[in-house]
Amino acid sequence: MKTLPLIAFVCVVLALTGADARKHLIKRYRYCPGWSQYKGRCFLFIPTPMTWARAEKNCQSLGGNLASVHNVFEYHAIQRLILRRTHAYPPTWIGGSDGEEERLWLWSDGTPFRYSNWCPGEPNNLGTIWGRQNCMQMNFGGSKCWDDNYCNVRRPSVCSKKFR
Repeated sequence: MKTLPLIAFVCVVLALTGADARKHLIKRYRYCPGWSQYKGRCFLFIPTPMTWARAEKNCQSLGGNLASVHNVFEYHAIQRLILRRTHAYPPTWIGGSDGEEERLWLWSDGTPFRYSNWCPGEPNNLGTIWGRQNCMQMNFGGSKCWDDNYCNVRRPSVCSKKFR
């Protein structure tokens, strides 16, 4: 008998707020179904290893770009997304590159490059017979920070796009 008043209360609350709640849920998931959402952006972990350029092209085909990162909270949100999918922190492509001009790092989505989380000594632009390290990977080393790497290395990736 005690559950009957509780059920009645829940029904009243749902009736009073149901329209607004349903509208919010539809609106929320309409923007990026299948993607994770964080602060007005959608993120998607792509586990298939690809070169940086192929990963960027793949993200573009999904309506986004390789992920840009604008603060430490966003970085940790992306790391949690990867951890949920892989149960680890594999080195993963994100959208930074200095391929256009050495030491001038740009995001592939065109947003300003104001935040960085480089590992100590990075970016070091190590050059070998493979060329220069012009592409950015996250989750590098024990500190799980950023590293510049050769763009032809195959890595999983994270795409992002804004709500539409």
